Amino acid sequence: MTTDPLAPLLALADVALAVEQARDRVDQAHRHRALRRQGGQVAAEVSLRSAVASAALEGRDHDREEVRAGTVTDPVLQGALRVAGALPGLSDLWPKAPRQVLARLHVLAARDVVTEEELGRPVADPVVAARLDGLAALVAGGTKVPPLVLAAVVHGELLNLRPFPGPSGVVARAAARLVLISTGFDPRGLVAVDVGHREREPEYVGAAGAFATGTPDGLRSWLRHYMTAVEVGADQITLIGDEILAAS
Repeated sequence: MTTDPLAPLLALADVALAVEQARDRVDQAHRHRALRRQGGQVAAEVSLRSAVASAALEGRDHDREEVRAGTVTDPVLQGALRVAGALPGLSDLWPKAPRQVLARLHVLAARDVVTEEELGRPVADPVVAARLDGLAALVAGGTKVPPLVLAAVVHGELLNLRPFPGPSGVVARAAARLVLISTGFDPRGLVAVDVGHREREPEYVGAAGAFATGTPDGLRSWLRHYMTAVEVGADQITLIGDEILAAS
């Protein structure tokens, strides 16, 4: 019997409880009245807010209403918008060919930021290649941990590896969202986790650095941050849903 490489993460102090609380918050948000008839509007707004937050975490902070109006031409922001829009269409392929999807995400995110030759091509480093292979194996069914834990690991590992030139953080955050979508945890992509990371950016940066150490305390710090960001992202569903209902 093969040992699940991620199973020990659930034994870290407070992690299992944090995962349960985040899952419950998402389940509650998924029952919002607005999703019955205006789910498309909610999903579109989540996509916009996620893209704006992800670009901001790359150092490209833009006013959301200006982005909505189409007046922001910043290539990193435009890449984040392309990535957010592509996630639903990539969810089926993600668990089957994660390396291919990561390359596609980078092409979408980094167009007009890096050279044509660099688009979709991981850095030439055997250590990075080996770790990407390991990560792909986990995504393709190599673990049975809850989707939230797998998403956190995918996110943290890609942030740490920075396997692609340019805005690789956009790719990392999108890959984590793909885990939640493709596993059926958040099938419509409604949880704006990136907004949670942006709202708690100092913690996000610190916890990502802690994850990179590979120590139990570092991993625990990152997992706890990620679950908190998921809760913030779930609350966005409620906020957006309430706004849509109030306007209708």
